[in-house]
Amino acid sequence: MAGQILAGIRVLELGQLIAGPFAAKTLADFGAQVIKIEPPGQGDPLRKWRLLHEGTSVWWEAQSRNKQSVCVDLRQQEGQDIVRMLAREADVLIENFRPGTLEKWGLSWEALHELNPRLIMLRISGYGQTGPKAREPGFAAIGEAMAGLRYLNGEPGRAPVRAGLSLGDTIAGLHGALGVMLALYQRDARGGVGQVIDTALYESLFNLSESLLPEYSVFGAVREPAGASLPGIAPSNAYPCQDGYVLIAGNGDAIYTRLMARIGRDDLGQDPALAHNDGRARRVEEIDAAIGAWTQERRIDDVLAAMLEAGVPAGRIYSIADIAKDPHYRARNAITSMESAAGVQVEMPAVFPYLSSNPGAVRERAPTLGEHTDAVLASVGLTEEQRAALRAKGVIA
Repeated sequence: MAGQILAGIRVLELGQLIAGPFAAKTLADFGAQVIKIEPPGQGDPLRKWRLLHEGTSVWWEAQSRNKQSVCVDLRQQEGQDIVRMLAREADVLIENFRPGTLEKWGLSWEALHELNPRLIMLRISGYGQTGPKAREPGFAAIGEAMAGLRYLNGEPGRAPVRAGLSLGDTIAGLHGALGVMLALYQRDARGGVGQVIDTALYESLFNLSESLLPEYSVFGAVREPAGASLPGIAPSNAYPCQDGYVLIAGNGDAIYTRLMARIGRDDLGQDPALAHNDGRARRVEEIDAAIGAWTQERRIDDVLAAMLEAGVPAGRIYSIADIAKDPHYRARNAITSMESAAGVQVEMPAVFPYLSSNPGAVRERAPTLGEHTDAVLASVGLTEEQRAALRAKGVIA
């Protein structure tokens, strides 16, 4: 088996919380050396988010695996000088501060590009580096709203809901990681130089908006919230059972026919007006009512068994407890675990996507705060005496 694809690529991560660090985690999982710069004292705020074990977030253990922690105060001149030293040796720099922050510290793209023309800079922000909203603060929830996602989530006539996860951050992080890979390919395979990747949270989600804008531009149609259904594609919904809800996606033409036969509604399955999706979409309430009448008399397991026999896509709605014990997840090695610095085993998602010849790997646990400060700074020439002086000033920790 060949080595990891990004082995030898050095990434300097200046970001905090989710979007920038998620992009860096993705690169680290495939072999990149990620040097995470954290402020002395508390470090990345993610260390204290959600549930803590002995004072450290278990989310941190998943988000920061395969990384090295270096504590540097970026507000001090000497701290900014350290970033310049590290940037000279880096392939990629990732940041997700509000636009203008790095410029205030003398760490603009122009300044860093002059130091290292091969440097690739990933900049993730709420609204991008340009435009009238560029300098406004923007978290995932705001990006989700601006991209139209929050408008669609929920039941008709009720307040919009969020997905329960920071999708704006992680999807922006994935877009950013893709941008880094494209820029590395341009630089290393095509003789290019470094470049900036400008990733906005709202644009990353907007990129996933499917037919929303084409339908509005041609028909003036505004898709409205539709709860658990998928508007215009039928049948696809969550249906009540005796012990919960089940998802059934019978929207393929042949699949629809098999579904209707299985629930004893060949009158609907053989109706020529319902042979294709456009006809079914016009009568979706009638079709959903027929499916719901059948499912509500059965348990989830019985419905799933019947759908499997009929070749109709269906599934239960998983909680994280269901995921943790599901045999398919385990058979695919989709869940991995790592012992934290505190000695607790933490389960987390494995490395995705799977590559047959160059798979990613969880190599190292998440670092303690400043664990690698001395080793990394020594590698760029700072002597023990210089580090001691910087530590005395609070520049490093």
